[in-house]
Amino acid sequence: VVKSPSLDYSHFVSLPLAIHPELVAKLVNFQNSILGNHSIAGDEQDVQSSTLFDLGIEKSIFIKPSTFHSTVLMLKLWNKDRFNTARDVLKSISPSVMDALDNRPIFIRLKGLDCMRGSLAKARVLYIPVEEIGDEGRLLQVITDAFVKAGLVLEKDANQSLKLHATVMNARHRKRKDKRKKMDSFDAREIHKQFGNEDWGEYLIQEAHLSQRFVFDQSGYYHCCASIPFPGEHRD
Repeated sequence: VVKSPSLDYSHFVSLPLAIHPELVAKLVNFQNSILGNHSIAGDEQDVQSSTLFDLGIEKSIFIKPSTFHSTVLMLKLWNKDRFNTARDVLKSISPSVMDALDNRPIFIRLKGLDCMRGSLAKARVLYIPVEEIGDEGRLLQVITDAFVKAGLVLEKDANQSLKLHATVMNARHRKRKDKRKKMDSFDAREIHKQFGNEDWGEYLIQEAHLSQRFVFDQSGYYHCCASIPFPGEHRD
């Protein structure tokens, strides 16, 4: 287990969700309905924009639908050796993953909307809880244990209980155009009222990626440094 150096996380193990067009469409609709991007008369749109501004809501805090994912593990791979080890670890656990899943396809259900830090009135992160269907708990454990054993996981991350989720809004991504103090939260109460019980659907998880933060492939998803497939028919 690694003690935390002051460097930021560079990579993460992700379960890509942006591969499902119907889910991406739902996220686009979610963003548009909040930001008021549907056809609205000019004056009405101005009123809506100022209201959103007061609530701390703007486009930059929404997760781009093309990057939508669920994170299994955050990693700090600050040199080539650690990066190569991480890539090898992911590839090496493919048989253990297949075993943990009994070679059965892995499905998740996305339902509701919840707040990770702070309250709904002062939310920092808004996410969709991932309801596990079947053996995902074992799958996550197999992946995490292998990276911990290889000495690639920070102590605090190794001791965290695994709870799959998919972030849709994060105040840390805010881009400020004015000189006003950077807001580190937003008011999510109305959003939660509208989408708190939303059923986003059930999806096949096709693979796990070793993803690089801040670098993107042609699809718009995080750059894939390595991947392992999961059992089951690949379907669009």
